[in-house]
Amino acid sequence: MERFGESLVKTIWIGDVQNGQHTDQTVELKGWVKRSRGNNNIWFVVLRDSTGTIQCVGKKKALGEAVFETLKGAIIETSVVFTGHVRADERAEGGHELDIANVEIVGAVNSERPFPITEADMLVEDEDGELTYGGTEHTLNHRHLYLRTTRATTMLKLRSSAFGAIHNYFRGHDFLEYQAPNFVAGAVEGGSTLFEVPYFGKQAYLTQSWQLYAEAAMPALERLYTIAPSFRAEKSRTRRHLTEFWHAEMEMAWATNNDIMAHGEGVVRSIAKTLLEEREDELTYLERDLEMIARYADSPYPRMRYDEAIEILQGKDVSVEWGQDLDYSKEKILTQDFDVPHFLTHYPKVAKPFYHRVDPEDEKYVLCHDLLAPEGYGEIIGGGERTWSEQEILQRIDEEGTPREPYQFYIDVRSYGGVPHGGFGLGVDRVVSWLAGATHIREVIPFPRTSRRVTP
Repeated sequence: MERFGESLVKTIWIGDVQNGQHTDQTVELKGWVKRSRGNNNIWFVVLRDSTGTIQCVGKKKALGEAVFETLKGAIIETSVVFTGHVRADERAEGGHELDIANVEIVGAVNSERPFPITEADMLVEDEDGELTYGGTEHTLNHRHLYLRTTRATTMLKLRSSAFGAIHNYFRGHDFLEYQAPNFVAGAVEGGSTLFEVPYFGKQAYLTQSWQLYAEAAMPALERLYTIAPSFRAEKSRTRRHLTEFWHAEMEMAWATNNDIMAHGEGVVRSIAKTLLEEREDELTYLERDLEMIARYADSPYPRMRYDEAIEILQGKDVSVEWGQDLDYSKEKILTQDFDVPHFLTHYPKVAKPFYHRVDPEDEKYVLCHDLLAPEGYGEIIGGGERTWSEQEILQRIDEEGTPREPYQFYIDVRSYGGVPHGGFGLGVDRVVSWLAGATHIREVIPFPRTSRRVTP
């Protein structure tokens, strides 16, 4: 397709055609063949681009035998340029069809190597024996091609809108975007989940969170946020875990646990609202209840203490003891009765790392929170107040038997004008998975990385 001196930029999109912007006009549509069928006299092609699909009709009598044969040879995923007349048709999916006047093949597909992803590969039993979309070894091995399917494209559009909503929320509340390193010397969550990497003869790790480095910048910027990848070497095989995931994190000076929760609620509600405003068609395609999503966007999120959650779980005959951190199996049970997200606050000190501030009213607890999503999805945010005085941080580090040296820069933040502050981390992939009703978190990220997969 060499058109020297001309622009190849698309000016007409299928979505615009289906919205009625080009009815009774001759247009040039660029896209890929989604499916085709016909006979020796008429051929039907469903053409797709990033905005939608449209049925295109080619008649041998109008096209001539040579062009008609070219059209028939455009098998699934062939990239083409169709020129034709847009016609309104109530019977057609989307309300319009294109009567083809000319066909140009841009990228042909070899009929001996047809597109390897079929409808039969979609909702199937995965390697864990559970029904999921795109979760078989076959579709994961062909992830680079699976992304072209309608469901995968839909998930990626929701993901894009979610990222935009997060940026808009924080910038609208006077937060500054700030980046931290991905190579770090110490842990945030725990040594057992660190990816160790060689670093010029030294030992380094891939970051689990920007938090420690965000706190270093907190006295300078006061309100800061990021959206960045994080890495955790967890061998968990649940439907909500990835080894590489996207973190939306914030840190805020002069803030209490309640202040931080207010922003956590605000950003999640903003994401739900944005998806309703920008992606109603995509949510409908996924058969999501729009009224339910609106409830997530508009309703306040209740708060319960850890102790109450333990009582609820024990009342459901769940084997759990006070002082345990709640894993996904317990969160799933706890959230099945939720109609909106709930904050779970005041975990026991023994269950949380040194940087969580001890509750001055009861030293058995720390001033922290998790935000648990309903429908069995569980934790989507973890955060709270930080241990902010030098005396307290040294005491907490020593209590846990953690070496001081890797965290000296973190201690210095307290030594030179420490102030009450806090923050949270939001799992963007988890939030999108929940709001999309995904069968697995792998659905909402282009190339999922798990304990068993690092390709393609």
